[in-house]
Amino acid sequence: MGIFEYAFMQRALIASIIIGVLCSVIGVYVVLRGMSFIGAGIAHASFGGVALGYLLNVNPLISAIVFSVLTALCIGKIARRKVIKEDTVVGIFFSATMAFGVLCIGLLKGYNIDLMSYLFGSILAVSNEDIYLIGGVACVVLPCIFVFFKELKFVTFDPEVAEIMGLPVNWLYYCLLVLISLTIVASMKLVGIVLASALLITPAASAYQFAEDFKTMMTISVILGLVSCIGGLVLSYYLNTASGATIVMLSTTIFFISVLFSPKKNYIKRLIAMIKK
Repeated sequence: MGIFEYAFMQRALIASIIIGVLCSVIGVYVVLRGMSFIGAGIAHASFGGVALGYLLNVNPLISAIVFSVLTALCIGKIARRKVIKEDTVVGIFFSATMAFGVLCIGLLKGYNIDLMSYLFGSILAVSNEDIYLIGGVACVVLPCIFVFFKELKFVTFDPEVAEIMGLPVNWLYYCLLVLISLTIVASMKLVGIVLASALLITPAASAYQFAEDFKTMMTISVILGLVSCIGGLVLSYYLNTASGATIVMLSTTIFFISVLFSPKKNYIKRLIAMIKK
């Protein structure tokens, strides 16, 4: 019997494909705009949302979406005013939201073991409800990227000129923060809160080593994201390892290979030249 004949593996595969595409597409903007730390901050902020969901007895993914989006908008609002540096704002919210999550857990009656699946991922436990929610997020994020593709691309490379030309730079910035938040929360079931930012950043960073233009980078990023998610899922099944960690480690391995063979770095050519000498 093939591994994808099992219902739980079929659900895991569907989730892997959706999240692989989502993270890879959004990750291109995150990497090019230098928003990696914001991504990590939002990922850890979602922990507070998950814990609050358990405390209020509502779907943790829904509460995490609301909590993460509000946190991201607060980070963006304070950072845009330039009263405090962006990395400082992220650091404050990073620790505050995690502390809030710990407080919520302390108020729970007993320890809920399912909370661990949100911290470290449990893709093999993905339910049909989770698939619908992840699919719903994809139906929001991907069309937004498609509709505002040119505007987001312009703002990513030259925000000052974009503002002079009349583009709503602030609005697009907040829109991107919301899309990042939705993507991170959707990926929690796949790799967990702790590793979500890695899946958002690594495929795009790998694609950057080879791409010469924006569309090519996004295409390569999606391909590498899918290879990482599907390949990591299959490897975790046969190696009997944690799915989320296996996916991220495979993605990281691909990144180091990409750097090694990157035309921009020419490490292989340098190594061959050194050997010939």
